[in-house]
Amino acid sequence: MTSLLQTLRRWHSRLAPFVLLPLLLTVISGMGYRLLRDWGGLSRNQAHLLLVLHEGEWLGPRAETIYVLLNGLGLLWMLISGGMLLVQKWRKQFKSP
Repeated sequence: MTSLLQTLRRWHSRLAPFVLLPLLLTVISGMGYRLLRDWGGLSRNQAHLLLVLHEGEWLGPRAETIYVLLNGLGLLWMLISGGMLLVQKWRKQFKSP
């Protein structure tokens, strides 16, 4: 089991830099769009640039779908692998006196 966790940790840390920027862009633009529309009083047209960034439209119609797919898969990978690493850490803590 240790070698599986070491492999998981290695892949988690290797993929993290590639997943970080697209996820940050998605989160910040999505939050900005919603908050500026609801609390800032901006119209849909005024906040449209944030939606373009959020959905990956800036990449063009073909790459937009790939961006969304990879962004979602990257998030799932980081959540699942990070969760597995966290559970293993908790198990070690509960076993230790």
